[in-house]
Amino acid sequence: MGSSYTQSSSRKYEVDCQILYSFLSGNTTVNNQKLAEILKGRNSHELKLIRQTYSALYGQDLLHLFSNTQRNNQFSRAAYLCMNEPQERDAEIMRNSLSGGRVNLSILIEIACTRLSSELQCIKQAYHSRYSCDIEQDVTLKVSGGFREILLAVLKSCRNYGGKADMSLAMCDAKTLYEAMESGKTIDQKTIISLISQRNTGQLKAILVSYKQLYGHEFSKALKGSKCGQFGKELRIIIRCIQHPEKFFAKQLMKNGDAREILTRIVITRLGIDIKDINKAFAAKTGSSLDNLVRREFSNSKDKSNGIVADFLVGLIKGC
Repeated sequence: MGSSYTQSSSRKYEVDCQILYSFLSGNTTVNNQKLAEILKGRNSHELKLIRQTYSALYGQDLLHLFSNTQRNNQFSRAAYLCMNEPQERDAEIMRNSLSGGRVNLSILIEIACTRLSSELQCIKQAYHSRYSCDIEQDVTLKVSGGFREILLAVLKSCRNYGGKADMSLAMCDAKTLYEAMESGKTIDQKTIISLISQRNTGQLKAILVSYKQLYGHEFSKALKGSKCGQFGKELRIIIRCIQHPEKFFAKQLMKNGDAREILTRIVITRLGIDIKDINKAFAAKTGSSLDNLVRREFSNSKDKSNGIVADFLVGLIKGC
């Protein structure tokens, strides 16, 4: 029975590879639904087996092929994001956001503030291995102002990742934050940055919960005060992303820009994490759902791959 199952599974992956090969060869008669189903209906382990099977059949790396065509093809972009290892994918996204003429701060914040500390550690290792430099080094060179210091503190926080949050420590840290905000004519930026750099993401969330319990309002609200200045505005964005990532992503999806890229990236990278919450937050802000947004953004196009990606993304959103 085991042998029969293995043969059946192997045949399934071979069929998947034949469909993908046909698509990558420019065959315009490839069935949209079958292409979408390959990504939608396969888990990460199965996608690895598809890559291995493709290499055995055609002598080419499927991920490399999708990488070469992702700039001009929406399906290739979606397939590349799905098939890549999460830490490798995030490292590349961060590198791209730091490259070019303008730094994409939103993407840097998105990854630095919504990944677990243990995940951040893996991302940093992948970044160093791939680009022979550290993320912190590039952030120091490319980012300016308060965002640089705050992001560096968040990135350094992964040095202390652990298990369950220490609520007693969180209470003490919440009091430290309050004193840093209220004890002087200006806020104590150094103490705030130091605290952020010494706590993992889970502990930071616990501190923010404790702050509200102790003082009756969110820490981000306190940062609206006039004495907080530009630093307060920038820290508020970071804190809200850590505390309410679903609202941060919903806001990202409402921005002008490359909506298809943003949609594809967020749906795929947040699948199985908080895509349901993002959908709810988006609906609360806009009165519409993510699947409606997908259909709207990917419709009215002559590019067949847009229709494939729309079917795929809607399937992920509805199936989550």
